Amino acid sequence: MEKKNEFTNEELAQAVRWDIIEMIYRAGMGHPGSSLSCVEILVALYLGGVMNVDPQNPDWPERDRFVLSKGHASPALYSVLARRGFFPRETLSTFRKTGSMLTAYPDMSTPGVDMESGSLGNGISTAVGMAISAKLRGCSYKTYCVLGDGELQEGIVWEAAMCAAHHNLDNLIAFVDRNRLQITGTVADVMDISPLEEKWHGFGWNVITINGHNFDEIYAAIELAQRHQGSPTVIIANTVKGKGVSYMENVLKWHRSVISDEQYQQAITEIHAREELI
Repeated sequence: MEKKNEFTNEELAQAVRWDIIEMIYRAGMGHPGSSLSCVEILVALYLGGVMNVDPQNPDWPERDRFVLSKGHASPALYSVLARRGFFPRETLSTFRKTGSMLTAYPDMSTPGVDMESGSLGNGISTAVGMAISAKLRGCSYKTYCVLGDGELQEGIVWEAAMCAAHHNLDNLIAFVDRNRLQITGTVADVMDISPLEEKWHGFGWNVITINGHNFDEIYAAIELAQRHQGSPTVIIANTVKGKGVSYMENVLKWHRSVISDEQYQQAITEIHAREELI
């Protein structure tokens, strides 16, 4: 996979985390914990040479598709889209502001956004539809989707999973951002989804489990998924809610919370993003 940037994956991830904190702090609202946990996955897809896309032609028919099913993590997606060149990075400062194309949840009016995000569970369903469309039309593009682990409590997710396996959608690769926290508590306490790997296996998917913050494991899993034939692949990524900011890591309130001036200063100090990238 050819990298699309001169900086290391780790440097780009820190820059994306800086963007996330900036966006949510300036907006006075947002979901920092959920955005920070999926950074490495999105960096690999958009900035690491995985996805075949053209920022100068966002609607290119042969492009790979991406659906952020956990749409509340939109700051992470907006950051990688901007850094991939779909729109100017200065646009990030308008996040959640009146008239901005960078709405709270991804909207298809934003260049590079392939599907709007709404109620949890709908994203993977539309990703399945995209993958079916590619098969029917003989297109070679792949569809990627990121779900939250709390989202797997939605029944529509498993209807989509069953449909994808039935249609042998080996052109569909889903990630589960398993950070184990959701807005009202731990995933295990709200509604336990374990045993997760066994469930996906039972629904006919190829299953790979990784450390979702380790780029070597992310790229290796994607390559295995791209080579796999006959069924869709789910990559279960074990992650940390609020990854990269010490006071946010594994703390429930940072699923959705306002960042104070003092907290903002501590966060950007801890992130250590390279000056050339901010």
